[in-house]
Amino acid sequence: MPNLEDFLTAEEEKEVIAAIRTAEMNTSGEIRVHIEKTSKIDVYQRALEVFHLLKMDNTKLRNGVLIYVAVQDHNFVILGDEGINQVVESDFWECTKNTIQSHFKKGHFKQGLVDGILNSGKQLETFFPWVSGDRNELPDDISKG
Repeated sequence: MPNLEDFLTAEEEKEVIAAIRTAEMNTSGEIRVHIEKTSKIDVYQRALEVFHLLKMDNTKLRNGVLIYVAVQDHNFVILGDEGINQVVESDFWECTKNTIQSHFKKGHFKQGLVDGILNSGKQLETFFPWVSGDRNELPDDISKG
């Protein structure tokens, strides 16, 4: 994996943000992407920290999803909030993880994120469909650490 600065171009970042907006059109779920150079602690623990720092655990239905990427560690985590984890099967995120991983292994980082985000949105539609009055509770931008 490249350095943080080289992970996504400005144009690729726009495409990832567009994927988040598309994925959230049919679900009340909230999807965020956080990218940082490295995780100084266990990557899952760091993803949990970032999840809380981004206030992703403050959504009404507790249905936020974080895709956390530690670029130089060659690692990522998909983390769903408790509202999601209470209703889905334990392997719910396997397909999304496999999609992202297969693209990342080829160096296709933007495409891995876009496909992972769109897949997450599709899966969330089943349990958290968009209903009239739903509002976007979290920013769609990519956060960086």
